[in-house]
Amino acid sequence: MKALRWFLAWLAAVLVTAALGSIVQTQINLARIAELGVSVSLSERLETTLADLFGFAPLWAIIVAAGLLVALLVADGISRRWPFSTTGLHVLAGFLAPVVALLVMDAMLPVTAIAAARTWSGVFLIGLPGAVGGWIYLRQFTQRQKGQTFHQAAQRNSSSHDGS
Repeated sequence: MKALRWFLAWLAAVLVTAALGSIVQTQINLARIAELGVSVSLSERLETTLADLFGFAPLWAIIVAAGLLVALLVADGISRRWPFSTTGLHVLAGFLAPVVALLVMDAMLPVTAIAAARTWSGVFLIGLPGAVGGWIYLRQFTQRQKGQTFHQAAQRNSSSHDGS
């Protein structure tokens, strides 16, 4: 059951990170187009964002899934040993997952695979959804654990009253 809780929390982190990352990269790219003097209306921004959520986000989710898998497992292991910084550690791990993925892709490919990541500010901004994903992961995983613990405590409490 713990593995299922972990998987669902990781999946929530992947979906949130991919969706927000897609939105961020779309807006960065549209801002760069606007800097060239091309007018980009609100409706064009919304249409492009929606198109990227269906076109770019699924591919980005695969990349982010791999990064978050490693980053969150490492964060879980470290936080078991040093639990004083669990939230910060998971937020940092979430942030680093897409940043490291972008840096690895940049090193392996002859061109920057994601145009929004051509600058350090773009890489940083694309990392922020990962930080949100790391936080979501931790909240989902610990909330589910607390919910189960509460449920188990309620069962123990009810059975102790029945036997009295």
